Amino acid sequence: MRRETLTLPSSVASGTVEPLAPPTTLKPVIDVLPDSVYDNPTWRGMMYFLRDAAMYLALLVVLVLVSNVFAVIAIEVVMALVVSGLFVVGHDAAHGALFKTKRMNSTVAHLAFLPSFHVYEGWVLGHNRVHHPYTVRQGYDFVWHPTTPEQFAAMGWWARSVHRFEWSWAGAGAYYMHQVWWTKMMTGGNPARWVKAIRRDRWIVNSFIVAMFALFTAIGIASGDSVAGILWLDARTIVLPFLGFAYFIGTMVHVHHIAPDIKWWKKAEWNKFKAQMQGTTVLRAPKGFNFFFHWIMVHVPHHVDMRVPMYHLEEASDAIEAAFPGSVIDKPLRFRDFVTNSRACKLYDFDAGRWLTYAEGRDQVASA
Repeated sequence: MRRETLTLPSSVASGTVEPLAPPTTLKPVIDVLPDSVYDNPTWRGMMYFLRDAAMYLALLVVLVLVSNVFAVIAIEVVMALVVSGLFVVGHDAAHGALFKTKRMNSTVAHLAFLPSFHVYEGWVLGHNRVHHPYTVRQGYDFVWHPTTPEQFAAMGWWARSVHRFEWSWAGAGAYYMHQVWWTKMMTGGNPARWVKAIRRDRWIVNSFIVAMFALFTAIGIASGDSVAGILWLDARTIVLPFLGFAYFIGTMVHVHHIAPDIKWWKKAEWNKFKAQMQGTTVLRAPKGFNFFFHWIMVHVPHHVDMRVPMYHLEEASDAIEAAFPGSVIDKPLRFRDFVTNSRACKLYDFDAGRWLTYAEGRDQVASA
């Protein structure tokens, strides 16, 4: 559902005057953003970072003290939200939007990414320099990149099974861990000029993970826990928070860029206006949601200009939608829509510019 467009002048409606074609660049869109959306005082970004970091540390203490399975499950949901919030803070800093200096952004991003085990320089390369410049472009944007019916038909049974799970509503976290976190950040090869920095940051993240296991294993030993008790302590303080975070973030990224009304484009048809204005969404979250997710669902203005801090995204969105009515997908954030989209959007026909279910893709291949 898109917001209502402005009523066309009678001369346009009658066909006597051609309506203006949408722009192909983002400059006209960026030009309508008020100066106020770029205001990023140090105290405000630091407040969000320190608040989320304090909640993360407090929950770690709680998870050390509480071992009851049912209580832990409830705590893990909150912990996954907090880790996600820290990740969004790091994401904003990695874009250079949260603070005025490059050093402050880098320092906070490195720290904020640690609970989600994210490699800062690997994230900057994949997210800032690939995903954002080439959003929803065939062969370039690797985040939830669609598979064609022909490609799916050529897969072996195992690859098809993995695809079916990762492209289901239940598999969003597995997709994110496999396709984004593990393949692109933790193990993938990189251009020569990025190798040294990414290797260093992988070392930082791996050292953090090892230190966490050493710390909580030592706490378990000191508390006289059994081997099973120590493993459960490590799981609830380190493993489960990451798994919960991965599901939340995988789901968020999916709804940003995958829906029946979001098109992916061939290279010759793609342009920046289509990509950033129509290749993502503004999803209006329920009250309280932004306490953890920091307005990340107001995603169009973030793609229009990465320099807009997270807490100004709603103001930027209002300015964009007023200047370009009908160009932005703007609707409520609902879990049932995510489930519906994940069922409808399995494969993609780049020639027709539309999403297909597995059955539709199978029929298309059979009739070719």
